[in-house]
Amino acid sequence: MEELIMNLIEAFKELSYFGVILALTFEFIPGEVVLPLVGYWVYQGDMNLWLAVLAGSVGGVTGPLTLYAIGRYGGRPVVLKFGKYFFVREKELDAADRFFAKYGASVAFLGRFIPVVRTAISFPCGIAKMNIWQFSIYTFFAMVPITFLYIYLGYKLGPKWEQVGTIAEKYLLPFAIVALAGLILYIWLKSSSERKRKIAG
Repeated sequence: MEELIMNLIEAFKELSYFGVILALTFEFIPGEVVLPLVGYWVYQGDMNLWLAVLAGSVGGVTGPLTLYAIGRYGGRPVVLKFGKYFFVREKELDAADRFFAKYGASVAFLGRFIPVVRTAISFPCGIAKMNIWQFSIYTFFAMVPITFLYIYLGYKLGPKWEQVGTIAEKYLLPFAIVALAGLILYIWLKSSSERKRKIAG
C-alpha cells in the first residue's frame, strides 16, 4: 500500500504544482506524506518553495472540501462506511464530533492542528451543514502555516524528508497559537475598520 501511494505521488509530480493540489485533493493520500516529499522536490530544485506552499495550501482546502461534501450529503452512516478509505475510523470521528460540539465553526481552523481530529474534522462540519465559504476560509488560514511547516522541513531535511512527521508534531501547537492570534487580530482590525466607517458615515 505504501509503495502504491508513493508511486501515485511521483506520478502527480509530473503535473508540477497542479499535481500537488491534485494529490492533496484525494484525501486517501495523507498530506503528512505528500507535503514533506514536496519539500524534498524543492530541495532538489524541481519546485519553488513559495509556489509549492501556495499549491499545498490550495490542496489543503480542496481535500477537506471532499470530506465536507461526504458529510453534508451522505450523513454519518456514509461517513462511517467510507471513512476508513480516508484513514478515519469511528474513534477519530467521535473525537471530531466532540470537538465540533465544544468549539463550533472555529473547529474548521483549530482542528487542523490536532493530530487525532485533523482529517476527521471536515465530516462533522459537513454533517452540521456549516457555511461552505466559512469552512473554506477557516481551512485555508489553518493550512497555510501547516503547509509551510511540512514543506519547509522537507526542504531542510532533504533526503531525510521521511523524518518530518515526527519533528512537525512538536511545532503544530505553537503554530496554532500564532495562527489563531493572527486570525483574531485580522477579525478585530476588520470589525474595527467597519465600525469606523459606520461612525464616519
